Order: sequence, then structure tokens, then C-alpha cells
Amino acid sequence: MPIPIKSKAEIETMRKACSIVRDALNMLEDMIAPGVTTGELDSAIVSLLHKRRAKPSFKGYRGFPKNCCVSVNNEVIHGIPGIRKLKNGDIVSIDVGAYIDGFHGDAARSFIVGKGSDEAVRLVDAARMSFFAAVNYAKAGMRLGDLCGSIEDYCAARGYSVVKDFCGHGIGRDLHEEPQIPCYREKKRGPKLWPGMTLAIEPMVCAGNGDVEIMENDWTVITKDGSLSAHYENTVLITDGECEILTL
Repeated sequence: MPIPIKSKAEIETMRKACSIVRDALNMLEDMIAPGVTTGELDSAIVSLLHKRRAKPSFKGYRGFPKNCCVSVNNEVIHGIPGIRKLKNGDIVSIDVGAYIDGFHGDAARSFIVGKGSDEAVRLVDAARMSFFAAVNYAKAGMRLGDLCGSIEDYCAARGYSVVKDFCGHGIGRDLHEEPQIPCYREKKRGPKLWPGMTLAIEPMVCAGNGDVEIMENDWTVITKDGSLSAHYENTVLITDGECEILTL
């Protein structure tokens, strides 16, 4: 399948969707505190998206039951919000998607509740900075595989593993479009990047070996060894020059 190239008008609509995602994550960052439930974070998303006349990208997607993903500590992705209360020192990873006027925006952040351990702080920082290492390769004419490999290189140099069972993705009219964007280097360097491509680049990083499994709820992905994990994602536009990070 070819990688979709967005028109100027389509990119403007994606900017709108991505600005809503950005504002939602900023709002949730201000809410995070010991005692707050993951369900309260989900409810806040509903309120903000309604005010902005957008819909949650995740609600009902392949049967997902909530509006955003909230994953705690060894939960890597796809955590289902509910009655769980956040505790001081938790790593909470929140993934938000917004759909408006036919297009999606998607981003994720890992936050530390209250005061975290040095290990948690380093891990969250590694996930974030591995994204920015990848951004150096998010330029027209460069190869997707070099972008993916840079995530693994950055994390491995700091003693962390990346999740290989799940990946980032293209995004636009559909939440998941071509190409798939793994967090590791493959044998082939992959397709060239061209202006107008929109990519959801999302490092998923673990303090342990990176092996994961899915919980009995059929959604939440956890580390097999129980190690901490962190997740960082932005929707990125490839341009003629430096890429544009639409969700920042």
C-alpha cells in the first residue's frame, strides 16, 4: 500500500485535530496527582473534545471501550481507564487521539505522578528524547528505516529496550495508515520520506528486556518481566525542510 501524501487543505485540518490533542494532553498533565483515578482523566478528555467539536479517535476503535489510553508503570500501551487511583511515583502514560472534519491527530506522553524515582525519571526522559533523535531523520529524501533505527540506538545506548511487538504508524483520514513505524532497525532501510507524509512516531521503551504480553482484558500491553515502561508520541509532518511536529 502506498503512503498517503496530504494536500495543503488536508494538512490544515490535521493541524486542527493535532492542536486538540496537544491541548488535551496539557490539560491532563495539570490534572495528574496522587488519588486521581484513570477514569477521571478519561472523563476530562470527553469534556474537552466535546467543547472543541471533535470525537475521540480511540472510542470504539476495534472495540476499545474508552476515550483515551491510560497505562501505569509496567503497562506499556492500551491501558483501559477506570477506578485505579494514581499513586506518588507512578509513571502514567496517556495516549490521546482526536478526530475532526475527517482527520485524526494522535500523541502520547508519559508523566510521573508526584515525585518519582531516579530510575523512573531517566526512563521517561529516554522515551521522550528517543523521539527527538528520530526527528533528525524525519526529512524528505531520508529513509524510514534510519528513523526507526535511531530510536533503538538512543535507548540501547542508555541501557533500555524498545518494544518490538507494536509500532507507530501513518495517520490521516484513518487512525492507522501506511507506513508501519517500528522502534527498531530492520534489515531493509524502508521507503523514502516525502513532503506531505504524516507519521505518528511513538517510542515504547522499557527498563527491562522489552518482551510484552496482553492482559486478559484483550487490550492492555504489559512488560513480561514487570519492568517499568514509558511511551512518547507525536504526529509529525514531513516538509521540504525540517519536519513539523503537529502535536507540540
